[in-house]
Amino acid sequence: MPTYKQFPLADTAEGLTEADILSWHVKPGDTVTVNQIVVEIETAKAAVELPIPWAGVVTELHVEPGQTVEVGTPILTIDVDPGGAAAPAPAAAPAPAASAPAEEEEMKPLVGYGSKAVVTQRRARKGAAPAAAPAAAVTAPAPVAPAAPAPAPRGGYVPLAKPPVRKLAKDLGVDLHALTGSAEGGVITRDDVERAANGTPVVTSTVDSGSRERRVPVKGVRKMTAAAMVQSAYTAPHVTEFLTIDVTPMMEFREKLKKSREFAGIKVTPLTFAAKAVCLAAKRTPDINAVWDEAAQEIVYKDYVHLGIAAATPRGLIVPKIRDADSMSLKELAESLTQLTETARAGKTTPADMANGTFTISNIGVFGIDTGTPIINPGESAILALGSIRDTPWVVDGQVQVRKVMQLSLSFDHRVIDGQQGSEFLADVGALLADPAMAMTY
Repeated sequence: MPTYKQFPLADTAEGLTEADILSWHVKPGDTVTVNQIVVEIETAKAAVELPIPWAGVVTELHVEPGQTVEVGTPILTIDVDPGGAAAPAPAAAPAPAASAPAEEEEMKPLVGYGSKAVVTQRRARKGAAPAAAPAAAVTAPAPVAPAAPAPAPRGGYVPLAKPPVRKLAKDLGVDLHALTGSAEGGVITRDDVERAANGTPVVTSTVDSGSRERRVPVKGVRKMTAAAMVQSAYTAPHVTEFLTIDVTPMMEFREKLKKSREFAGIKVTPLTFAAKAVCLAAKRTPDINAVWDEAAQEIVYKDYVHLGIAAATPRGLIVPKIRDADSMSLKELAESLTQLTETARAGKTTPADMANGTFTISNIGVFGIDTGTPIINPGESAILALGSIRDTPWVVDGQVQVRKVMQLSLSFDHRVIDGQQGSEFLADVGALLADPAMAMTY
């Protein structure tokens, strides 16, 4: 007799409550091995690939790409004993059941899994009288052949509907692809399905906007970012200061590094210099790297810099961290920034790579922006924005010259950082970028 196990959506990060199914790597009938990647999900922090902890044959996929499911919800069923399906059961033999509570075999989940999956085949206790299997039991005689693959979404479009609504549509013979959801974000409701089954048109709006509007559900990384920014803006009293500096010496130094043997093949950008400047300046103003603990009513000072770099990706804004950036050389920072950027653009940044930062840099200059008022990341006390570098008339030794000029903006939490401390830190960063040789004095 086959043995079924249900694979639940795992808690891949602390506090995760739900995730979106991005894509399946398997289909019903596929044979899988232990730790094989079976699905890619998007949490509130990143896209994550999930391995399955058992070997066997996939019998059913419970959710479709595009659906949002809660942690612990079964998303896949697997037969871990497919060979048992070949043995024919007695024609008239009733399914065994226990008069006492049935036993269950549990399999410990892999590290990082927040939910346990259990073997759903039940063994009757000795002496138990045969009875019909309970309706809610998962175990049932399995079909000899694997289940047929689910039909592919039409043109890549996946109707937005919850699992109970999908089941209702299937039972009533309603094609979800032909419906327009009346709920927010275009989600198809039970009423939409019932109306379609009765031949009643679904009215979603009294105004015909045609193709001039489209709605996209807010979820995943964008949903998390929005919540975090609102929390930060209305929790930490923000103060923003600005500084305009001549970075011509920094750009000249950058050209020298390109020609040096040690930096051959290494990409050194203004962001690299800014990362080094922040780490050096934080040593002179440790409050900039501290954080307010509201629950304990304490200020926590951190003797390390986990430097966050704000990165725009197709899934939204994320802030991966360079761990212990303050212990790195300029070359090591340049290499770490290159790797961090490539990983973020590929959508492979893990939740762990975005946790526990102490300070963030946002390079808005790459978009041609001169300055801004950045919002502090939750769990930190300050964020530095780098503006674009422009050729600008600048007074040098009483003479107007064309120089490379950029603007810095520093937002900080006034509960932790006073105006003097914020100003000193920003001045130090500016001095290091205006003249990299100043680093010798730190």
